[in-house]
Amino acid sequence: MTAPPLKTILIAEDDPDIQEIAVMALEDFGEYTVEACDDGRQAVDRAPIVAPDLILLDVMMPEMDGPTALDTLRADPRTRDIPVIFLTAKSQPHEIAEYLEKGAIAVIRKPFDPVELCQEIEAAWARHHG
Repeated sequence: MTAPPLKTILIAEDDPDIQEIAVMALEDFGEYTVEACDDGRQAVDRAPIVAPDLILLDVMMPEMDGPTALDTLRADPRTRDIPVIFLTAKSQPHEIAEYLEKGAIAVIRKPFDPVELCQEIEAAWARHHG
């Protein structure tokens, strides 16, 4: 089965520098349409409106962290099936396993290489749809 095209990504990242680098990489290297949010609450509010193909969630954010945002997205019929990838500096094997058990399709470690970010996302997207 061929994965559907990945066009729109919503990202929730509270660090403005990391958010800016990620958005530039996603738009420039991946040619995606990107909607950026500063925290999980914004992501939960914007996701039904934007209807992204994929959501990238930082794990540790103010207002609402990534895991709580994922739970909230899964509880909403409009967003429950949108694949989510976590971005995190907390990348011990047990932490990664916990994020995957929670329902993320992948975990990308921070700091990430901007050039490789799109490749990691595409690989997770293909695995999810394959």
